[in-house]
Amino acid sequence: MTSRDDIEHLIARIALRDQSAFSALYDATSKKLFGICLHVLDHRGDAEEVLQEVYIRIWHKADSYAVTGHSPMTWLITISRNLAIDKLRSRRAAMTTLDAEAVTIADARPGPEASAISRSEHSAMSACLEELDTDRADAVRRAYLDGDTYKDLAHRYDVPLNTIRTWLRRSLMTLRDCLTR
Repeated sequence: MTSRDDIEHLIARIALRDQSAFSALYDATSKKLFGICLHVLDHRGDAEEVLQEVYIRIWHKADSYAVTGHSPMTWLITISRNLAIDKLRSRRAAMTTLDAEAVTIADARPGPEASAISRSEHSAMSACLEELDTDRADAVRRAYLDGDTYKDLAHRYDVPLNTIRTWLRRSLMTLRDCLTR
């Protein structure tokens, strides 16, 4: 198991263009980041494509990572989640322009390894989401798993945009605390 300090050290070495550090970071984090991409996209091929983009982004942006006291995995997970959501949104936009009869449905079932990782993360996250108020938990799911925008959520819950931002920020802090217990 790679420690938080190890990952921070690898990111620092990647900022200096150390290819062996990049390889070590990939080995240490790719399974978890792939699980996140797969969970958001629910399509193995798209998740693999996004994972490649994630590591390209890490290679190019490692020098922008700042040690803030937060887990470096948070930075890596944020990159993965954001790129996966971008892919999901672009896929949805593309689907609206395609003729429904021309769409071929691919087998999007995850493999055994991804299923095991997903089940483990899902059970931990579900337990932590139970600690949130129902509307806050639903807002977190919609924003970070379904890709809903803040504007969509504000409209759905009939609250100001800044209230949604506050809900999500506080909910994420609560989830972070729960997941680190």
